[in-house]
Amino acid sequence: MCPGDGGAHYPWVVGVVLLLGACIGAGCQAGRGRTDVILATTTSLQDSGLLEELLPAFEARSGYRVKTIATGTGHALALARQGAVDVVLAHAPDAEAELVRSGAVVDRRLVTGNDFVIVGPASDPAGIRLAGAAAAALARIASVQAPFVSRGDESGTHQCERRLWRRAGIEPAGSWYLQAGLGMGQTLALASERGAYTLADRGTFLVLRSQLRLGILVENDPELLNVYHVMRANPERFPKVNAVGAAALIEYLVEADTQDRIGAFGKELYGQSLFVPAGRLAGTPPLDQSEPR
Repeated sequence: MCPGDGGAHYPWVVGVVLLLGACIGAGCQAGRGRTDVILATTTSLQDSGLLEELLPAFEARSGYRVKTIATGTGHALALARQGAVDVVLAHAPDAEAELVRSGAVVDRRLVTGNDFVIVGPASDPAGIRLAGAAAAALARIASVQAPFVSRGDESGTHQCERRLWRRAGIEPAGSWYLQAGLGMGQTLALASERGAYTLADRGTFLVLRSQLRLGILVENDPELLNVYHVMRANPERFPKVNAVGAAALIEYLVEADTQDRIGAFGKELYGQSLFVPAGRLAGTPPLDQSEPR
């Protein structure tokens, strides 16, 4: 199973983080008095539209306003480690577990999942459709030095990609291998422009598919499973976080009605759900989310 996405270097993210750091340092609106909940999450959830689908109902019901920082999973977890956010929703299980062990976050819950896919031009110059497994597909790409665009941003998607290269026994390098340092949507756009392969989460790809000259070439490998967990900053370590609002957001994300909405999201527009409810991920089985042909 791969750790999961996120990581766009949107210019406004730096400003938001600096503002939040100043706020926390000054003790403004600390704890119970705050009406905002600061959520760090991945660009895949932002680009796919899932947050836009889920968060307004929480805000209307709870009275809290969610301030979202969509960034790479590595950066999102770093913000949580510093106590600079109230909640983090990420998809890098090993890194998340380490953060829990450090005591920086608590109340880690499984929220949803989907899977990664390897996409590329219809001509498939490396012949990866025949590879079967994802690592074998990357080995074929490297063997012919077909262009490949990597997120290159320490996101969950990038972590998954690197794990697959290790399984293939390859350290990718050279002019054929571009580390973009971009979010998922921007990486897909760049791969499409260059006729290159890339690794993407299925949800973001399906949302953007009509804008891309790319197709799904490798899918349904258990190594491509992509799960998302939510956790909140530990108020014993970071007393200025909004612990009450953070706990309310977590409960909302895992409750039955929200999980039903997650399971239905995307079906009408794309013919399949973009994400799988947590209940269907028990034991982390392989996902069968084949693209309608």
